[in-house]
Amino acid sequence: MSRPADLDALLRPLVPQVLAALARRHDDFAAVEDAVQEALVAAIVQWPREGAPDNPRGWLTTVAARRLTDRLRSERAGRERAERVAALEPPDPPDASDPAAPPSGDDTLTLLMLCCHERLTPASQIALTLRAVGGLTTAEVAAAFLVPEATMAQRIARAKQTIRADGGRFRRPRPAERPARLRAVLHVLYLVFNEGYTASAGERLQRVELTAEAIRLTRLLHRLLPDDGEVAGLLALMLLTDARRPARTTANGDLVPLAEQDRARWDRALLDEGLALTAATLASAPVGPYQLQAAIAAVHAEAATAEATDWPQVAALYRLLAQLDPSPVVTLNRAVAVAMAEGPAAGLALLEGLDGDRQLAAGHRLHAVRAHLHELAGERDAALAGYRAAAARTTSIPEQRYLLRRAAALS
Repeated sequence: MSRPADLDALLRPLVPQVLAALARRHDDFAAVEDAVQEALVAAIVQWPREGAPDNPRGWLTTVAARRLTDRLRSERAGRERAERVAALEPPDPPDASDPAAPPSGDDTLTLLMLCCHERLTPASQIALTLRAVGGLTTAEVAAAFLVPEATMAQRIARAKQTIRADGGRFRRPRPAERPARLRAVLHVLYLVFNEGYTASAGERLQRVELTAEAIRLTRLLHRLLPDDGEVAGLLALMLLTDARRPARTTANGDLVPLAEQDRARWDRALLDEGLALTAATLASAPVGPYQLQAAIAAVHAEAATAEATDWPQVAALYRLLAQLDPSPVVTLNRAVAVAMAEGPAAGLALLEGLDGDRQLAAGHRLHAVRAHLHELAGERDAALAGYRAAAARTTSIPEQRYLLRRAAALS
């Protein structure tokens, strides 16, 4: 169900607060989350017609608590359970003046970490985070990832069952658990942003609703953990990358590569914010992978033209990233930077080590990058074959059109 932007802006920040108010009183996270979603649906239906209540959070908490009570009464019979259910009176919203009340920020961070439980797959972590913390309906999450609503509902249900089976409770992770959970949260937000920035399938290159939600949640996380360098680095990376969005497509939705973009169309406010954040975190916190990626994005942001890009610096940053957080994708991106800094032969040499990676070989990016480097080297036939192979493997229509145009230019 669609909802007005102003109602959406009102509801989404309330989701973790209402969910936490009930989750602190009851261990069944799945039942609590379902009750909160039912309360949100009620608000979407009633508030546009009757007006928003004076205390929106209290209204949502009360309605969700009543739905939870009804659900428990219907599912669990017996006098003992009935007495326990009767005790679940709608809790009052936390009093900000009460020093013993947990800050709503702590609740949100706890929810993020619970949704990114280590036993969940990344796809399930993403789905549960967008629904429980982001406030998206199941239909909205399904639409964002181009799957049927029933499929997404099953994925979310399985995720909640996994958390329940593992004894997942609404509690702050123990100190020893916290670093791993935070890494999982950052990875989920990174994946959500990437899917929004370059959709893996479909007619649209970009899904703005996903990039916006990833940035919103990462901003929130940065407010909760202002001294964490990797949180700041991820936010900076998102801002610097999203700043290019206005120039990434033509009027008809065709992809415009970085080297051909009109940089005057980049969002200057996002660039300035991202650059300042990058400089601040690199100067004050131990360097991590997201900070290095933000630094790479900053080098591109500071170049007035594509030709002015400091490719040796980009290549050096990718070398550090490969040492700190090695992966086939890092090597792939590093190969482009090395090719631009040292020549296409050097970049192609780096790609040779990726041929054994089944996931990259099955996808389109390795073929596309290799084709680009062959084209830079003047190796027309190899470039043509590479562009065609990449086009045959991508499920993104804008990327496919772009790759076929590159192949046609060489034919």
